[in-house]
Amino acid sequence: MTGTAHPSPSQTPASPAPNGADRTLPRTVRDTLPLALDVAIEVAKLNGVCIRPIEVRRLDTHTGTSQPFDLPCGTTNEAKCPPCAQRNKQLRKAQCREGWHLEAEPVAEPHPSTDDQRWLITFRADVQARRDQAERDGDDVADWDEAIAGIDAEINAAGMRGTVTGGRTVPRRSRSTRRRQDAPDLPRRSRQNTTLGRTFTAPDGQVFRPSLFVTLTLPSYGKIRPGQGVPFDPATYDYAAAARDALHFSKLVDRFVQNLRRVAGYDVQYFATVEPQKRFAPHLHMAIRGTLPRAEIKQIAAATYHQVWWPQADEVKFEGEHLPVWAERAEQTEPYPDRQSGDYLDPDTGELLPTWDEALDRLDADDDAEPLHVVRFGAQVDVQGVLAGSPDAHRRIGYLTKYLTKSLGETLDLDPADDCQEEEEAGPARAVINRARRDHAARLIEALRYEPCSPACVNWLRYGIQPKAAKPGMTPGRCKSKAHKPEHLGYAGRRVLVSRKWSNKTLRDHKQDRRTWVLDMLGLPGDDTVTDPHRYIWRPVSTKDPTRTPLPVRLLRGVANRHHTRARLNELRARADGRPTPDLPAATALGEAA
Repeated sequence: MTGTAHPSPSQTPASPAPNGADRTLPRTVRDTLPLALDVAIEVAKLNGVCIRPIEVRRLDTHTGTSQPFDLPCGTTNEAKCPPCAQRNKQLRKAQCREGWHLEAEPVAEPHPSTDDQRWLITFRADVQARRDQAERDGDDVADWDEAIAGIDAEINAAGMRGTVTGGRTVPRRSRSTRRRQDAPDLPRRSRQNTTLGRTFTAPDGQVFRPSLFVTLTLPSYGKIRPGQGVPFDPATYDYAAAARDALHFSKLVDRFVQNLRRVAGYDVQYFATVEPQKRFAPHLHMAIRGTLPRAEIKQIAAATYHQVWWPQADEVKFEGEHLPVWAERAEQTEPYPDRQSGDYLDPDTGELLPTWDEALDRLDADDDAEPLHVVRFGAQVDVQGVLAGSPDAHRRIGYLTKYLTKSLGETLDLDPADDCQEEEEAGPARAVINRARRDHAARLIEALRYEPCSPACVNWLRYGIQPKAAKPGMTPGRCKSKAHKPEHLGYAGRRVLVSRKWSNKTLRDHKQDRRTWVLDMLGLPGDDTVTDPHRYIWRPVSTKDPTRTPLPVRLLRGVANRHHTRARLNELRARADGRPTPDLPAATALGEAA
C-alpha cells in the first residue's frame, strides 16, 4: 500500500504562494506570510498533540540503550495547551459517565496484611517502647527518633499506607458543634451501608434507576443587570462578602455533602464541578447517584452553613509605609515549636504582635466571640431528575464539564476584541458591557487583595496578627496564594470534586483504560514495566542539556506519531467493518516501506 503527497487545497498552479525564503520580496508581503513554527503549533493542536511536551529519556537496563520520549504537559487550562486540556476533559467525562448510574456496589476492600508487614509493626512497637523508656529515664532520644523514622519509611515501602501513630501530634482545635439558631434543623435517617440509590420497577418489569443533577449558588451581594453579570450600582455591591464567600466556598461544599449523607441515610456518591457565574461568583454543579425529594435537597441547602472561626479582620492596623518590622529571636539549640525564627513587632511601640496560635487562644477564651464570617448558599437551588441511559444524562455530563478547560476568572462573555477600536467595531453597547465587566472583576480582585485566605496568609499583618509560620519579608497585599490571582477569583480549591466510591477508579485508572484500548486495537503488547518495574530508568532532560531536542522537532515528531497511530486505527476499523482500507499518509507509507 502506497501513499502520495497531495497539493494544498488552497494552492493551485495558477496562483502559486510567494516563496517565504525569497529575501527580495517586499517587507509588507513578507509580514503577511505565516511563520512556519506557528503553523507547526497549529497543526499540533489540530492533531491533539501537546504543544508543551516534556522530554525524558528512558534507559533500558537490560540492553543499555536510551530512547527519548515526549510526555504531555498535562495541563487542564486550554489557554496553555488546548490538546492536553481537552484530553483531561474527556477523561473527566468518562469518569462521570461510569460512576453516575452504577448497578453494582463499588467495593474496594484493603488487601490482607502479610507476615512481613505484621513483623514490621511488632518491631515498631518494641522500638517505641524502648524510646519511651529512655525518655522517662532522662536519656537522649534523638537516635531513637531517627530509628523510628526509618522504620516508618520501611512500613510504607512494604505496602502499607499512613503512619502507625496517625501523623497528628498537635491537638485539633474544636469549638461547640451546637447549630446556629438561625439555621433550620435537618431530619436524620438510619444509616445503610450502601452507595446505590433507590430503584423503581414499572408494571412491565422495567427497572428505572434515577439520579439527581443539583446546582447550588451563593447568595446575592447586590442587584445584577440581567444577562450582563454586572451590578446596577457597584458602590452598593458587597464585594467584601463576595470575596470571603469565594475564599471559603470549598468548606461550604464539604458541609453540604455531610448534611446530605445524614439526611439520605446512605453513603451518597457525587461528581461535582465548580464553575464561574456571569457575576464571577463560584457555583456548584453536582451529579448525585440516587435520588431524594427535591424539597429535602432545598431544605439541606438552606440549612447548610460554614462558620469561619478566625480572628477579626475588619479593623486595619497597619498599611502603606506603616508596617510591622521583623526581629530575629535569640538562638536556641532546640527547633522553634512554631517554626518561626523571629517575630513581627509594632513599629511604634516595639510590642510583639500576637502569633496565630495566641490569636486563636484569645478567640477561644472569649465566650461572646462571633465567627469572622458565615458562608451560606443562596436561595436559588436547581434540582433535576435524570434517568440512567437517557439523552438528558449525556447532556448533563457535557454541562458538568463545560468550563473545565477555562479558569474561573476568564471573561467568558466578553467579545474577543481587546482594544478599544475593535470593541467600538463590535458595537457601542457591547463595548460598554465589556468595560463594565472588566471594572466589576477589578473591584472583586481588589477586595480579594487584602483578605486573608489562610492562617499563613501575609495579609494577617495588616490586622495586627502574625501569620502562621511567619518569616521575614512579608508584606500585606502580596500573598502568593492562587486564591488572590485574577484567574481564580478567590476560589483556590479543586475544580472537580469526586467522592471516593464514585467509579471505584482514580483518574489514572481511567487514563490506563484508554491506553489499554488503543494498544489492544493496534495489536501492540502492553507495558512490560508491570512485570518488570526495575527494567527502565526514566530521567528528565534538563533545559540546559546541549543534546536536548528542540521544541519544533518534538512537535513534528508528535504529529508524525499521531498520524501513524490514527492511520493504523482507521485501517483496523475498516477491516472490521468490511470496508476498503484507506490510504496511509505519505510519510507513514514510506516508513512502512523502509
